[in-house]
Amino acid sequence: MKINKKKFIYLISPNRINSAFYKNLKLVLKTGKISFFQLRLKMYSYEKKIIIGKKIKKICNKNEVKFIINDDPMLALKLNADGCHLGQKDTDITIAKKILGKKIIGVTCHNSINLAKKAIEAKASYIAFGAFYQSKTKKTKHVASIKILNNIKKFTKTPIVAIGGINSINYKNLLLNKANFLAISGYIWKNKKYKPLQAIERLK
Repeated sequence: MKINKKKFIYLISPNRINSAFYKNLKLVLKTGKISFFQLRLKMYSYEKKIIIGKKIKKICNKNEVKFIINDDPMLALKLNADGCHLGQKDTDITIAKKILGKKIIGVTCHNSINLAKKAIEAKASYIAFGAFYQSKTKKTKHVASIKILNNIKKFTKTPIVAIGGINSINYKNLLLNKANFLAISGYIWKNKKYKPLQAIERLK
């Protein structure tokens, strides 16, 4: 998987999609800073996810952003997405690979080198660690430290995604410590000070 240092953002969808979202998404993706967009909707039906996913996929394709589905390899297949992201309680990566073939499959590793080694052995496209900072998007069950980024880089070239409470104040520290991509959601979609485009432009 190619790493473009200028496109270091792994953008995750808000929990709810409204009509203003699509307009903001178009503006945000045009900045050229985003490598991935992950559709993460826990509250919607399968049918609704398909309708939303089709719209988002078109916007992603137009802006050369990889479209990733959270949790569900079958939905990723149905939408012909670029890949799928798996949590530790989701489908096993070997099963996901049978469904999706050579598409992107990323794996959550929390703060565990052991989980990372298993994911690397299974040939995950990327490994995700966090939460590095307090997140408002989801409850923080696992806390990851900068130290884990440096440790992981000693034995793998698998791209690393950092997640959890990332904003314009703390993001550079993660990039300086070898995170390849930064997974961001709340800072963009729930920012009380800046609109989504303004928020993303502060990540330089």
